[in-house]
Amino acid sequence: MARDTTDQTPVTSVADLTEYLAEGNKPEDKFRIGTEHEKFAFFKADNSPVPYSGDASISALLNGMAQKSGWEPIIDAGNIIGLAEHSGQGAISLEPGGQFELSGAPLENLHQTCKESNRHLADLREIAEPLGIRFLGIGGSPKWTLAETPRMPKSRYDIMSRYMPKVGTQGLDMMYRTCTIQVNLDFSSEEDMRRKMQVSLKLQPLSTALFASSPFTDGKPNGLLSWRGDIWRDTDNQRAGVLPAVFNADFGFEDYVKWALDVPMYFVVRDGKYHDCTHVTFRQFMNGAMKGELADWEPNMGDWTNHLSTLFPDVRLKRFLEMRGADGGPWRRICALPAFWVGLLYDGAALDAAEDLTRNWTYEDTLAMRNAVPVQGLAATHRGTSLFDIAREVMSISRLGLKNRNRLNGDDVDESIFLAPLDEVLAKKATLAEDLLALYNGRWNGSVEPVFTDYQY
Repeated sequence: MARDTTDQTPVTSVADLTEYLAEGNKPEDKFRIGTEHEKFAFFKADNSPVPYSGDASISALLNGMAQKSGWEPIIDAGNIIGLAEHSGQGAISLEPGGQFELSGAPLENLHQTCKESNRHLADLREIAEPLGIRFLGIGGSPKWTLAETPRMPKSRYDIMSRYMPKVGTQGLDMMYRTCTIQVNLDFSSEEDMRRKMQVSLKLQPLSTALFASSPFTDGKPNGLLSWRGDIWRDTDNQRAGVLPAVFNADFGFEDYVKWALDVPMYFVVRDGKYHDCTHVTFRQFMNGAMKGELADWEPNMGDWTNHLSTLFPDVRLKRFLEMRGADGGPWRRICALPAFWVGLLYDGAALDAAEDLTRNWTYEDTLAMRNAVPVQGLAATHRGTSLFDIAREVMSISRLGLKNRNRLNGDDVDESIFLAPLDEVLAKKATLAEDLLALYNGRWNGSVEPVFTDYQY
């Protein structure tokens, strides 16, 4: 998230919070695709991480991109920590360890999404190359220890860094040493939200398996295919993971609100200053828990919006749905991840088929898959069937949805072209993580250093 929200509208009831989510409903012809992707910045001379400050630095990249794009700098305590397009059509933000993120504009089709990503990477390379900086597209930092990883001067991250070790064993690794590709998708009604959230939550472990690309930690294999997926198993389980309530037949906006109300907060922002609120839930905040600690202690809608951005379920509900299960990866996967989910969720026939396939999948089934996938990838099973076999069926459904959408480029090619990287995974019966391990044990001669050359942007 590039910029935390300021909205002084008072919060007076749970109904206000529920209505905020319901206001995300929109007609199908207004559905859009918002893609986010992160990458690790490194110095090409020695594959070391890029610090925040200095002539060749993360801040220099941001300032260079600001001059090139004309986007507005986002400042936190005097430091540039992101950029925002003036009309709200996209942003650049920093993850805690300097991971460079594009939050793309809401676009109508995947052809536009891929053009946007390619343009962003080309502009970024133009700024980065004279500084000796390049970017790595995989899901986990392969070499740098947590101590070696730089820390960005962003106020919310200071609060999170203090809090994470209190609530899990891997929260700091999540913050500083992982990258993801995500897509944000719309819904037309509470029922449509329910169907899409149920289907996508059940299939999120499959996405983790298909996009697994984080088999290295501290310069050696970590015994996992998706280290990032494993990290999320013990980051902060009060606010992350698989939500049991989503599996209820009548799940709705209010159910998500009730869950979110009882998750500890991270912060509130008052007059540009961040105040640590990790000792209270939003429900307690609404009941006056910060009275005496804050002069302006009454909650507002900006506080609620910011709180929603600090919740990390595998599918996150805001005024849209965020698909959060995938590792980061090479540039072609920036197009493949949104294609996978758009095909499943943005066509009625495909959504029906995906719903039929997963109808009887339970919370326990989904959690078991989620726990197995970081180690086993597509070899993990669901009720005796491998995820590899399930992936073939789900990919067929996604391809059906993309073809039914019939969004063509200038060469009359539909959006299913962007599934090609996943077709390759199924054809080879190997994830990117398994490809990386094969290289490590073969041509790379037991070194992770070549990953910075072979998988750079």
